[in-house]
Amino acid sequence: MLNAAMSGAYFLLLLCVLDPVLGEIHYSIPEELEHGAFVGNVAEDLALNVWELTARKFRLVSDEPMRYVEVNLENGKLFVRDRIDREQLCRQSSTCSLNLQIALDNPAEIHPIAVEILDVNDNSPRFTKSEFNLPINELIAPGARFPLESAHDQDVGTNTVGNYHISPNDHFGLKVQKRSDGINSAQLLLTKYLDREKQATFQLVLTAVDGGFPPRSGTTRIRITVVDVNDNAPVFDQETYRASVAENVARGTLVTKINAVDSDEGTNAELTYSFTSHVSQKFRELFTLEPATGEIRVQGLLDFEESSVYELDLQAVDNGSAGMVGHTKVVVGLIDTNDNAPDLDVTLVSSAVREDAPPGTVIALVSVTDLDSGQYGEVQCQVPPQLPFNLQKSSRNNYKLVTTAMLNREIFPMYNISISAWDGGIPRLSTNKTVLVSVTDVNDNAPRFIQSSKDVYLMENNTPGASIFAVTAVDPDIDSNGELSYSVSSNPIQNMSASAYVSINSKNGDVYALRSFDYEQLKHFQINVHAQDNGSPPLSSTALVNVIILDQNDNAPVIVTPLTWNNSATVGIQPQTVHSGYVVTKVMATDADSGQNARLSYHLMGASDPGLFSVDLQSGEIRATRNLRDQDLTTERIVLCVKDNGQPALSTTVAIFFSIMSNVTKKTSELSHQPRSLEYFSDINRYLIIILGLTSFLFLVIIIFLVVLKCKQDRNVVGESCFKDCCYSRSNSDNSYNRRPAVNEQLNYTGPGQAESYRYAVCLSQESSKSDFLFLKPCHPTLPFTDPVIPHSIA
Repeated sequence: MLNAAMSGAYFLLLLCVLDPVLGEIHYSIPEELEHGAFVGNVAEDLALNVWELTARKFRLVSDEPMRYVEVNLENGKLFVRDRIDREQLCRQSSTCSLNLQIALDNPAEIHPIAVEILDVNDNSPRFTKSEFNLPINELIAPGARFPLESAHDQDVGTNTVGNYHISPNDHFGLKVQKRSDGINSAQLLLTKYLDREKQATFQLVLTAVDGGFPPRSGTTRIRITVVDVNDNAPVFDQETYRASVAENVARGTLVTKINAVDSDEGTNAELTYSFTSHVSQKFRELFTLEPATGEIRVQGLLDFEESSVYELDLQAVDNGSAGMVGHTKVVVGLIDTNDNAPDLDVTLVSSAVREDAPPGTVIALVSVTDLDSGQYGEVQCQVPPQLPFNLQKSSRNNYKLVTTAMLNREIFPMYNISISAWDGGIPRLSTNKTVLVSVTDVNDNAPRFIQSSKDVYLMENNTPGASIFAVTAVDPDIDSNGELSYSVSSNPIQNMSASAYVSINSKNGDVYALRSFDYEQLKHFQINVHAQDNGSPPLSSTALVNVIILDQNDNAPVIVTPLTWNNSATVGIQPQTVHSGYVVTKVMATDADSGQNARLSYHLMGASDPGLFSVDLQSGEIRATRNLRDQDLTTERIVLCVKDNGQPALSTTVAIFFSIMSNVTKKTSELSHQPRSLEYFSDINRYLIIILGLTSFLFLVIIIFLVVLKCKQDRNVVGESCFKDCCYSRSNSDNSYNRRPAVNEQLNYTGPGQAESYRYAVCLSQESSKSDFLFLKPCHPTLPFTDPVIPHSIA
């Protein structure tokens, strides 16, 4: 029967109201519905398509720890998930509702929803005792009223106790009154004088009936004892006392003081104050009543938000034998104070936001409540103004936390957003809640080299495959957006790609040489190093690296003149022209290295006659230290070392043989002036003279032939290279050699102490590399020369 009644009430009471101002959906359902019972169609009430519930991440947010209702995402219907006991959920509150919020994304929306739980008459009235004793003095006149124990019903509204009935009798009636708190109370009304001698006790049944449909009832027995004597009851000076006190006052605070008088005398006029049985145990814990003085003081913690008014039923009992009683009530009203801080509830839409998210992106949904009333319950919210976030009010006490500017993860990768809420009290109470929002990275930073251009110095003859330098780029982005890869490109180096010379480790930027570099072939080259991240799209930058090859002393000096063969050379000299300081010859060498590595010095290492020749350290000129004597050997040998200034130094050694030609003319002249006897000229001597003459004649003919041949070649080979037909001119002032473009090149020799220079020409033919002859001729037309051509042996 109850289920049928509940079902009927359910269809009659089910309501859906959409508040056009606040955007709040309101449903009403009775309590005790079974699982799956229909509450309302949220999709229809919000004008949403069913498919949007899943696409927009529909979710139901509840403040209650236990979720009583749920939404079917397939059809948008709100249904009962678990049985709702209104008395357990809201106790004796006159209104009871589930306050929920509906959250949607894309765009972010929040809709408040209230499900009102209607009371069902599922509880019967109950008395605290099954039997009550009520002593009544027989002298009490008819019309006297005696408060009876009230029944308690956990239901509210019309389902609570509505009326009382008493069993039929001749002396008592029942008077029902509604108190200021809306609860009906019953009083026993004496309708006829009592006569203890006729009837000393009465047994009555008191029945409490609620206003439900069908109604429920509860009973208790009242045992009335008729007491003789003491025929005056105490009388209070006020039928109802009223007092006000602020909530949360200190214990022991005086609320009010009651006072009653008794017309009797003696012990029958001595009064004791106490709470009646109507006062619940909870009220007794909040207030104390001094039995002798009637002072009512605060004993417990008063809370305006729990109850704003307390009604206390009091009595005064005299000390007579019958104990006559007088009754009154005290109504205590509470004054609200600002004792509740606002309560913040934050629902994160997303705990991470992209750094390129546009302003206005919703981060979280915020709702705020305050249990206080009036201005104490008016709440304001804000976030720190220096943060790129703001609160936008969406409805009453509901906000959206949105971005107000573009974010930069590289500067602030994470935000601790402190949301503050405060009420209108003085002093105001506030609440803070922190929301942690992380900023996700996007590829908005290109790699950056520590140096946009760099000079790298590399010693030649490096080991192929070894790391020669490293480049480093940084990218403030993270993960794949900050992972860099390196590559090399450049203009062709000696008609070859840069990849043929160097390679780079794409992970760490180490550059490796693929070959050994030679300073004499390649002195420097440039490469472009690219750094690119792995973002989408990828970003890159370039650094210019100038690789400078440093010279190493890896080339020994090479002797250019005199021409050498197997590290030896031969130079012929005329003894009559040699004097102290005379430049016999000059050794010239070159070194392919540069700088100090190509700075040459000439050293005399050894000689067959150590005192005959000296070598200039810088110029390489070989000079005679004295005149040649007849007893000097026909061939002199010196060992010359040409050394560079490198570390370590490299050198080349050459052995130079000087062929000293005999002065035949002088010896013949000396012999002709001496008288000789005829015995010296034997036949053998004649033969020797003839042979010598023929040999000299043939030698002279060969020389003339070579001279003619040479002159003919000189006319045909003008402009050949240095070793085909080159001329060197030497100046006495700086001992330097200058190459001239003429066919015949000149060597100038200036002896020590001579004021004039001797200029010689060294003329080399196309076959000079195969010949042992060096022809010298004067380059200055006014300078006399003893012989037009002097044979000069070149090794």
